[in-house]
Amino acid sequence: MEIPSRSPYVVVGAGIHGLSTAYHLAQELAARGLGSGADVVVLDKAGPGAGASGIACGVVRNNYFQPAMSELMQACVEVWESDPVAYAYNPVGYIALGASVQEADLTATYERQERIGYDSELILGEAEVDAHMKALFPDWRAQGVTACLHEHQGGFAFNMDSVHGLYGKCREAGVSVLSGVEVTGFVDGADGSIATVETSEGRVEVGEQVVVAPGPWARDFWAMLGLPDTIDVRTPSGEVVRDRPMWTYWNLQEGEVQVDPLTFATADGGAPPVIHLDTNAPLHTDDGELLTDELWGIYFKRDRHSVQGGASPLVVDGDVELDPYPQTTDVDPAFPDLFCAALSHAMARFEGCRPLYKQARSGGVGAFTADNFPVFDHLRPNLYAILDSNHGYKMIGVGREVAKVLVGEHAPLLYPFRLERFETGDLHPVSSSPYPWS
Repeated sequence: MEIPSRSPYVVVGAGIHGLSTAYHLAQELAARGLGSGADVVVLDKAGPGAGASGIACGVVRNNYFQPAMSELMQACVEVWESDPVAYAYNPVGYIALGASVQEADLTATYERQERIGYDSELILGEAEVDAHMKALFPDWRAQGVTACLHEHQGGFAFNMDSVHGLYGKCREAGVSVLSGVEVTGFVDGADGSIATVETSEGRVEVGEQVVVAPGPWARDFWAMLGLPDTIDVRTPSGEVVRDRPMWTYWNLQEGEVQVDPLTFATADGGAPPVIHLDTNAPLHTDDGELLTDELWGIYFKRDRHSVQGGASPLVVDGDVELDPYPQTTDVDPAFPDLFCAALSHAMARFEGCRPLYKQARSGGVGAFTADNFPVFDHLRPNLYAILDSNHGYKMIGVGREVAKVLVGEHAPLLYPFRLERFETGDLHPVSSSPYPWS
């Protein structure tokens, strides 16, 4: 299909964010009598799910210490739950387990979830947590865990299947999704808005709005718009940190153990929740070698053919090559030992799993902002940016909120993620988690 010479709405990027925005925008236009999906075109230089969305681990959770993230994720879970078949969504729940240093954070997170009506329960005390987990998994044996936040909502989705589900919804709504079209620049109008989108296949005149949802290519579009590599960040205390890098890349540390996935089941044979375990108990291999005696953590879930998961990411030193997007994670050489030892530490059924470890088609690299949280905002009068590639996949509902903005509504769930927060000091609070996205 040839690209149109003009389109009222141009969405750049056919990952979760871009496709969700296009689909929900088509719905908003039709509901308000303002147009239809035929007024929306999605451009992607490769195709749907070719970037981070297509190899995401797929975890859907609301375990966020930050109020704004928790409230936005509640809306995202609503979208996942609205059509679990199309989105390949498995609502198995999510369990976050932490050491004593994380009790306060998990308690605050639970209390917030309770206030907003998100279904979860909190268990405190090492013996109490152990009993809760053994009721689910009789071979549970993790040590040093004193807090458990069990989210009965959430779970995980299969990455490319959910992308294809959104792609199908877009097509049914009349949206054009064009693959093999690379956006190479923007032409400004007299008022500073975007007049034209330049692509490898020609120019597209913009009638109303442009949305950029580039995932890990956020830095490239940031530069394309003439924005600086570094920014000044005002902290909540009023201190200004000068010349903070706007974009940092991290390697996501993920892999899988090729065991029969059905062996990872609950005591009653049911599908297990996603599990995130943080503890400061010493971690040993099955052979007794000490790997660490500091706070460590992993997350893991049952996948179609294995048990898949990961650990805290690593900062990428030097240049980052994104074309084509990495199909596997460049993991730390120590990660496989840590991941398998941690699985064995958690459950006896995983003892001896190290020879079954395999590098998964998962992870890749992700772009983090100056405070490790997304930017959702207009960067030009008619250009809305969805800039984040690590919270991104689970946040399928962001597109629904952006669609409201594009038709003139206020979206209060997006307001805390405006770019201005770096200047005003309205930053998100920092938790005790070793993960930069929590």
